[in-house]
Amino acid sequence: MLQAFFSAVVFGFVVGALARWAVPGPDPMPAWLTILIGLTGSLFGGGIASAIVGTQTHGDLFVTAMASIGVAGLLVIAYRRFVQQRPVTGPEAMRLPKRGFGIPRLRQRLEQAGIDPDTIGSEGGPRPLQVEPEERQRQENLRKLEDLWHAGILTDDEFHAKRAQLLEAG
Repeated sequence: MLQAFFSAVVFGFVVGALARWAVPGPDPMPAWLTILIGLTGSLFGGGIASAIVGTQTHGDLFVTAMASIGVAGLLVIAYRRFVQQRPVTGPEAMRLPKRGFGIPRLRQRLEQAGIDPDTIGSEGGPRPLQVEPEERQRQENLRKLEDLWHAGILTDDEFHAKRAQLLEAG
């Protein structure tokens, strides 16, 4: 039972990853969504293909696999159009999305790393985030403050008071 579940998860991930690869442009999404898209594509695409051509020969299995990936690809396209609200083709399709599962966190992590998320996929590639020196220093102080808090050196009250003071100064 557990082996069948694990096999289904791996199969869904592979089909979903191939579908994401088939659609041009970045489609950052959590692994669970890739697995869900892969399993849904396999269920519908594979089911329809199996019903039409069967599964007796290796050629039939190939058609079933391609149908699974094709339907999963259509689901990736639907996700991009309706959830991320961005085009499937053209220059904007190559840009990092602004909507979607996990996208706000990804964009925040890129900004913390000093990368402008809006330059990803543009001509010339990703560029550093343009931040004023005072703002850069404030962000660095906030990161250091969080590190001290996570290390247990600062209490919750000390952290929140100092953080509020730093945010007020900015």
